[in-house]
Amino acid sequence: MNAASNSQKDDPLPLALTMGEPAGVGGDITLKSWLRRDEGLPVFFTIDDPGRLIKLAKHLDLDVPVRIISDPLDALDCFYDALPVLSEPLVPPPIAGTPNPQNAKAVINAIERAVALTASERASAVVTNPIAKDVLYDAGFKFPGHTEFLAHLASHVTGEDVKPVMMLACDKLRVVLATVHVSVRDAVEKLNADTIVEVARITDAALKRDFAIAAPTIAVAGLNPHAGEGGAMGREEIDIIAPAIERLKAEGIDAVGPMPPDTMFTAHALPTYDVALCMYHDQGLIPVKTLDFNGVNITLGLPFVRTSPDHGTAFNIAGTGKACEDSLMAALRTAAEMADARAAFEA
Repeated sequence: MNAASNSQKDDPLPLALTMGEPAGVGGDITLKSWLRRDEGLPVFFTIDDPGRLIKLAKHLDLDVPVRIISDPLDALDCFYDALPVLSEPLVPPPIAGTPNPQNAKAVINAIERAVALTASERASAVVTNPIAKDVLYDAGFKFPGHTEFLAHLASHVTGEDVKPVMMLACDKLRVVLATVHVSVRDAVEKLNADTIVEVARITDAALKRDFAIAAPTIAVAGLNPHAGEGGAMGREEIDIIAPAIERLKAEGIDAVGPMPPDTMFTAHALPTYDVALCMYHDQGLIPVKTLDFNGVNITLGLPFVRTSPDHGTAFNIAGTGKACEDSLMAALRTAAEMADARAAFEA
């Protein structure tokens, strides 16, 4: 059956999974996830070096046949029989735990190809395996990380600047961040009402479009203990956060707060909102990872769906078989659900 068959036209498009850092655990968890494909896993193909996956599967004693495909839609025919791979050759063979900047170009190519295929409706969403940013920097990569690079690629799709918002999600909690990878000191200094409003707007739109939540509630965290205690423990809530919430309410966005950060993640509070907008990195990530360490990293605000496992390259266990695939499986399922919701919303 060819890629343009009628049966394929009726099926959801496959997900595009990138290779990630080839010396990390991306290959391990890709192979292990495919072995669990009967557990409600959506069809995906990976952009990777097929030779390295064959060698890795043999090394890990995993029964994963690899099928080289030339078109993403071919994955719909072969997924349950073999792991579909769009070939992206690596220059030197990767060594588990020892990254090589000579392979950085292939890592970047895999991301670019996944975005291009999704933007051209040959794949339903982008799912990215973890990268090692310092390795890419050594090869001339000029972006702070995955998210910023994806926003750059997205700007070429839309023809205008794209503001990405990082969401971390598990079954019980979603969080977005007003400030991300900066020090706590810089987070306080950079915090402003305009940023909070912008993040909330993008999040509200994404919850409606990609999560099928018709009227989302955004819980906005305070910055200081007890949300500032009326100014006794800091004025950021009074001067910055509360005015941002009022602006959002005036736009029809259901924003509540500022909520005391030490009580907004309790079992009683969690069911009262759809997402927590946190002021700095650890304020949001600690509760998510405490509730479920196998959460999903989601980039909101892009013209395509993108998810990723919420962990790094784990060089120390790469190639050992110890890497857990649960977070990647959650990322694959979430990407498929978001893509379906977005298609229904846009229809």
